[in-house]
Amino acid sequence: MKESSKLHWASIWGNAVSIGENRPESYGKNITLRYPIYSAFDGDSVRLTFDNYCGTDSICIEKTTLLIAGKFYPVTFGGQTQCIIPAGENLVSDPVECEIKAGFFFKVSFYLKTYTQMRSVVFTSGPLSGGQYAVGDYSEIEEFPINVSRRTSYNYFLSNVSVHTSTENRTIVCYGDSITAQDWPDYLALRCKEEGYHNTAIIRRATSGSRILREYDNITYESYGLSGAKRFSHEVPTDGADTVIIQQGINDIIHPVGTDVNPFRPMSDLPTADELIDGLKKYIAQAREYGYKVYVGTLLPIEGWRTYAGFREELRITYNAWIRATDLIDGVIDFDKALCDPKKPSAFLPEYDSGDHLHPSPKGYERMAQEVDAVILK
Repeated sequence: MKESSKLHWASIWGNAVSIGENRPESYGKNITLRYPIYSAFDGDSVRLTFDNYCGTDSICIEKTTLLIAGKFYPVTFGGQTQCIIPAGENLVSDPVECEIKAGFFFKVSFYLKTYTQMRSVVFTSGPLSGGQYAVGDYSEIEEFPINVSRRTSYNYFLSNVSVHTSTENRTIVCYGDSITAQDWPDYLALRCKEEGYHNTAIIRRATSGSRILREYDNITYESYGLSGAKRFSHEVPTDGADTVIIQQGINDIIHPVGTDVNPFRPMSDLPTADELIDGLKKYIAQAREYGYKVYVGTLLPIEGWRTYAGFREELRITYNAWIRATDLIDGVIDFDKALCDPKKPSAFLPEYDSGDHLHPSPKGYERMAQEVDAVILK
């Protein structure tokens, strides 16, 4: 590790915080949550961010630990092991001095002793994603007992993990909706490891169902996430980041169906191409304010999806054409061209289709990761 003047904080793991589905059982008690954290970098300290951005109640985290190479490290907040995070706020831990090795995992565990509103949460998937929860306090137990624990794809409260590392190490933020909440950022992180881009960490800030321009104001669909105006400035500024990859807009196109079909999805929510592009331009302008390079991914094919229609396809084509032509960004990542069927560009190549005609298959997600230009990763 280099001298302190050549060190900085850089994120190695991150997720968005979205709205948990509002159900009677949406409060938890006496639960330990544990998440494996892959580190792209060496480091001499770790700090964690816990986020209650979508909560309407304060939450109390009784105890937090790091498990690194078989040893537990206590995590404190202003010197205290217990922390309370008010609704709508987040909290960064004190730095934890420890040795982090590039290419290895460590684990973050935190114990929720009292009744806790489980509202600030996001779903993710991929080869580096997932976690566990256990009933009881197992924050200092190396292995959860199988009879009181389960795996989970939901990330509660923990929104960022940063390490104190060399300034040559940097972070790329992948921002978007369910397509980015799923596997391709993990495959991109693995690609960095395999191809020797050891100074680059990949994190995701993505929420399923979210749109650039709208959000739902009812409990049936509020878990589809916040609008871009609320999300981008909260999620994208990240320790050590210098680049953002944006891939969003498809939900703006496919969600509106008319109140005769669904009272919560009026056709008035359907944007024009100019409105959708203006929303993307706001993202780009914000990212420039952070000093970031900006790359934008084209929208994937949707023919066969349950709300597919010609007018939606035309909107997608127009939006993608603007992305390919604009000089407002540092480059385009043409996910659409990479995954579409050349004989039928409005649809996925069958091997890249998950089967719902909206989300890619595992092979499709791997292909998305390969489409990112190496220049972005260096």
